[in-house]
Amino acid sequence: MFRLFQQTRQKLISKDQSGKAGYRKPAHSRAWEYLLYALGEILLVVIGILIAIQIDDWNQERIDRKALYEHLGKIRTHTLEDSYKLDSITMGRRYISGLCKQARVRILDKTEDEDLILFMQCGAAFADFSFKPNTGGYESLKNSPYFGRMNNTPLDSLLTQYNRLLDDLAQNERSYNEFVVGQEAYLSTQFDLSLILASAFVPQDSLMKRATPQSEYTEVFKAYTASAPYRNVISLAAWQLDQMVKQYGQLKATGQKVIEEIDAITQE
Repeated sequence: MFRLFQQTRQKLISKDQSGKAGYRKPAHSRAWEYLLYALGEILLVVIGILIAIQIDDWNQERIDRKALYEHLGKIRTHTLEDSYKLDSITMGRRYISGLCKQARVRILDKTEDEDLILFMQCGAAFADFSFKPNTGGYESLKNSPYFGRMNNTPLDSLLTQYNRLLDDLAQNERSYNEFVVGQEAYLSTQFDLSLILASAFVPQDSLMKRATPQSEYTEVFKAYTASAPYRNVISLAAWQLDQMVKQYGQLKATGQKVIEEIDAITQE
């Protein structure tokens, strides 16, 4: 097509310049040829513009895709980091839950005096900690112009599910920690914690050099672990920590699906 227009153009120019094109065609015929030539020139310009626009679109698409993949890469990295954190916190929660279940059985069987060490270990249920995910990658994508490209995709559904699980887990952990803090605050008004804290943090050989006999530490711990607030925490931990462990498992499984979906997208 380009060659045809070029030949027509050259022919018309040659005719005008040399005047050797045989007999002179009627004016209306020459006008038609010039019109055809003009239309061809316009068409060439339009085609050139369309090609340039298409190339720009391709370049922009490539730039947008690269930027989107960078956001997805961050989400993948953060989700993988969260998975490792979940492994660690699951292990801790499961261990504490197991201790509290044993203590609960002792309480129900009225044999708690036979295993004071177990009840002392259940003090770990008072630890105030929670899972802290890294949502920086997801928030960055949400605030970017590329977030709309994920609408109604499998990854969009997975990310929505993942963040909903995070919200549910945060609420569960918060309710537990707030209850524990309240019970611990009450206990601190009912007991002198100096011996309990010393037993927890001072090396045993150093304690043996002090004037306070071991029997006094034991009596303090018996009274402390027999108190209602202490046992309230044990009873709650025996149940609620198990629920958290289940949530950790659901979150980890969903996170793995997020990672797999991102891999599938970025490797296309």
